[in-house]
Amino acid sequence: MIHILASAAEQQNILRVPLDELIIGTVAFGIVFFALAKFAFPAISKTLEERADAIEGGLRRAEDSQAEAAALLDQYRAQLAEARTEAANIRAQAQAEKNSMIETAKSEAAAAAAVVTERAQAQMEAERAQALTSLRRDVSDLALTLAGKVVGETLTDDARARATVDRFIADLEAQAANK
Repeated sequence: MIHILASAAEQQNILRVPLDELIIGTVAFGIVFFALAKFAFPAISKTLEERADAIEGGLRRAEDSQAEAAALLDQYRAQLAEARTEAANIRAQAQAEKNSMIETAKSEAAAAAAVVTERAQAQMEAERAQALTSLRRDVSDLALTLAGKVVGETLTDDARARATVDRFIADLEAQAANK
């Protein structure tokens, strides 16, 4: 039985390929390989290269866009910082102008008050001088009237008498001022 099995195994070798099929398969493989190499592989290579270029270009564009966005972000941050600094300067300038306006208003109010005070003092001096003049005239008239009653004649018409009374009153004022 071993012998039968061995002879049957020699007759039908499963791994053995017939020579005619091998030649036909090799020629067919060569024809298909040549056709693919001539027509299909270049188109496939071209498509793959285009895809690789598109992917690499997309990556480059994305990197460029990202770099540009980062540069814009830095620029916006710098502008924001500049705007904040400018706003702080404007606020400080406005505060200084406000203080200046307040000081100007205060000085103008003080000057106006000084002018009003000067006018009031000048008016008081004028009224005082007028009151003194009126008082002197009244005292002079009273003195002349009293002297006229003592003498028994009217002395109001005499200019010399009036001048004497005025001199007398001036002497009395001078004596009062010296005391």
